[in-house]
Amino acid sequence: MRVGGCREASSPSRSAGPVSERARPSLRGETRRRRRRRRRRRPGSARGGARRDREPEEEAEEAAAAAGRRRPRGSHGPGCPVSGPERCRLAMKKSPKEEPEPPSVDHVQLNVPVLQQLYHWDCGLACSRMVLQYLNCLDDEEFQKALRDLHLTKSIWTIDLAYLMRHFGVKHRFCTQTLGVDKGYKNQSFYRKHFDTEENRVNQLFAQAKACKVLVEKSTVTIQDIQEHLSRGHPAIVLVNAVLLLCDLCSSPVRYCCFLPMGQKCFCRSPDYQGHFVVLCGYNKASGSIYYNNPAYADRTCSTSINNFEEARTSYGTDEDILFVYKDS
Repeated sequence: MRVGGCREASSPSRSAGPVSERARPSLRGETRRRRRRRRRRRPGSARGGARRDREPEEEAEEAAAAAGRRRPRGSHGPGCPVSGPERCRLAMKKSPKEEPEPPSVDHVQLNVPVLQQLYHWDCGLACSRMVLQYLNCLDDEEFQKALRDLHLTKSIWTIDLAYLMRHFGVKHRFCTQTLGVDKGYKNQSFYRKHFDTEENRVNQLFAQAKACKVLVEKSTVTIQDIQEHLSRGHPAIVLVNAVLLLCDLCSSPVRYCCFLPMGQKCFCRSPDYQGHFVVLCGYNKASGSIYYNNPAYADRTCSTSINNFEEARTSYGTDEDILFVYKDS
């Protein structure tokens, strides 16, 4: 019979009565603690005195209690505030070292629809429509209602597009170098016309962004960050200097960012900066190219070198604005 984890030797010549100290087997090599434990647990031992045999139910209860005291390594104790399914989730969660890194993708081209802008000022709205249609969230009536609710007019800023994504419940992240309006733009020809009327409105949108659940952060974005974002199937809306952005595929690219109807004269006179929104939809690491949808066209996806794209994206006047959009919205 196994008692307390120790095995008693049995012999047919021994009597069934209590075993005396002399008749006990040698305990050499055992510690004093184990010897005392053995004597206490043996029924009828000389030192422990006569004890009643434990019932099977008592042995089962003690075994269950001992099992409860032995927690698996890394588990939470009884005082841990995490309990239930959350505790199980934490116990099963892998360490950061064990989480697999996303595979490196050398070529990505998302199937973002190309939609052309209607006027010279609505490139941002056209880009928003492309993204919403890619996410299967575009409804023309709802889009027009959103423009009215957000009071969007002919002056569209990147923060306006972030609020538009929030209106449709689209997960987003707006990264910029300036949380508000850069006062230095007041003397720039592109911003001068609407600067005084727009400054307070735009600054207020930035101030209320957190309360309105519009995610805005001041941060620097690298080309590697952009490529990783695209590799997961997510598009992005970027503000660029159209004067500097040159498409490698277009034989006769549109001049600057006017995009006026045919027959109307372009009002641009070789400006240093002309703000324009495009939708990033892919890249090719082998050729060093970035793919984007330019709302100036309705029938093509454009391509430019990473160097040219970075020059146009980081030009003074853009604040390096980029609106990351996530398809798992």
